[in-house]
Amino acid sequence: MAAAQGAGSGSAGPSSPPASAPGHSSSSSAVAVWEWQDEFGRWRPYRGNVCSYIEQVIQASQQKGRRSGSGLVSSIPLGHADPALAPYVIDIPSLTQFRQDTGTMRAVRRHVFPGDSAAGQGIVWEWQNDEGGWSPYEMNVCVFLEQAHATNHQRVDLGPLGYNYEVDFVALVQTNKTTRFRRSVQRRLDAPYPVTTSTTPLHTGVGCSCQQCWPNSGTGPITTRYRHSMTNFPNSSTTHQVPGRTASVSSSNVGFVPYNKPALTGARSTPRLSAQNNLVLAQTGSLGAALAASNGVSAQSLPVKMPKPSRLNQALAGWWKSLAASVAGLMTATPTEPESVVKKYLEELKGAPADEDCMICMEKLSSPSGYSDSCQSSTIRPEAVGRLRNCQHSFHMLCMLAMYSNGNKDGSLQCPSCKTIYGEKTGTQPKGKMEISTFPQSLPGHKDCGTIRIVYHISRGIQGPEHPNPGMPYTARGFPRYCYLPDNEKGRKVLELLKVAWRRRLIFTVGTSNTTGESNTVVWNEIHHKTEMDSNLSGHGYPDPNYLDNVLAELAAQGVTEDCLGQ
Repeated sequence: MAAAQGAGSGSAGPSSPPASAPGHSSSSSAVAVWEWQDEFGRWRPYRGNVCSYIEQVIQASQQKGRRSGSGLVSSIPLGHADPALAPYVIDIPSLTQFRQDTGTMRAVRRHVFPGDSAAGQGIVWEWQNDEGGWSPYEMNVCVFLEQAHATNHQRVDLGPLGYNYEVDFVALVQTNKTTRFRRSVQRRLDAPYPVTTSTTPLHTGVGCSCQQCWPNSGTGPITTRYRHSMTNFPNSSTTHQVPGRTASVSSSNVGFVPYNKPALTGARSTPRLSAQNNLVLAQTGSLGAALAASNGVSAQSLPVKMPKPSRLNQALAGWWKSLAASVAGLMTATPTEPESVVKKYLEELKGAPADEDCMICMEKLSSPSGYSDSCQSSTIRPEAVGRLRNCQHSFHMLCMLAMYSNGNKDGSLQCPSCKTIYGEKTGTQPKGKMEISTFPQSLPGHKDCGTIRIVYHISRGIQGPEHPNPGMPYTARGFPRYCYLPDNEKGRKVLELLKVAWRRRLIFTVGTSNTTGESNTVVWNEIHHKTEMDSNLSGHGYPDPNYLDNVLAELAAQGVTEDCLGQ
């Protein structure tokens, strides 16, 4: 969700919340709102008529249960309320939405709000998504925004609700306080949400896990399958991931925990987490790659997780490397000597900064590397400290060696602090084919030009030494994959850069699908593509006025820029 600005009157209001900030109300008039959690951890309210149907079914079930002694209804098909929701069923015991045709499961929750709130009046605040459509804020944010709007605030800060956004009611835009990325917002009148006779305390604030809110409000489980969950730390500064834009990662606060804390495997001691340090990212394809496509995530510092491969995996990797080297064209290049790469891009310092931590092992730079027990080198001492030549960030040289050795070993390094890339970064995309064609039909939002079609072909195969499980099969679902660009100047520029990314094996990788949960399968690698031409049913279509700029930023984050086109 993005910060928004909306229309209002009166003097400029403070960035703090209005005096009547959402909280636990004593009002007896109440409405019930049901919400579902999307893949980015955002809560999305069902429309008022759908919530009315859910409440009616539950109320009828309760009345029947009192008469006959039977239990509460276990499932509610949403297609009876809205034909567009025909595939969806809510499982009441687990508070889960289940999609029958795909098996996708999402958490749902029920919140109760005052009857005179935005929910009771049918007022919904929405933000404009990357595809040009409108997505509703979660209802507690709608209530908060409507209260600020009704009290003539010109601007309001969503920080108290756990979001790193400002809403300006004059310009009707939202602004990310970290990246300054802006989106339009709107205020829409819809059907009021259903009145409830629930006697539980009204909850009009941020959903939390306290003993009052969790059992009484019916808040659904926040399971680990969702990449983002909100934790109610004070002064949290959070930004939910939005597809199609590149991350601007900072760590001024620790209220938003996007992942479970990984253990530091191979380091000498337990890491010291420090909220003052920047986010420490592992090599491409793990934590770093997952966050690289998010927008404005504020997260706590985490040490780089570099697990040692098992003996079986080491043996398989060695076998595969030998086999691949004997097959012409199978390997793209011979890995560069790790020590040489580290020394090429880091200048060894004569004296280590006394009070500065190494962001990789979280040890003091004045102390030996935390990886000195698991990573040995005949030419790099455990206490050696180096500074990257361009960005000037300092690390234990042995830590950089361990990070490079645990990655793709392609001769490039990426600064764990600022993400500056040294050398030419390559990925782990399996072998395949990229086909390009054009035709005169226009894409929505690009009526002045034709269309570029890209077709990616990748077949199933066996994982190589650069993949998560060398020697094991990988699947390739959904290929060939068709993608579309406008055939204008900027679209052709994106196409040329995508060609570079394809040659560098950066567009796909082998991993676990966020959609199906399947592991050892070919997945997208954080460079978003538009896979719909005439519609936007999946959110990956047109119109999307920001898409070309967003994908250029994503390509740049992978080291693919205009400078590559002249090479």
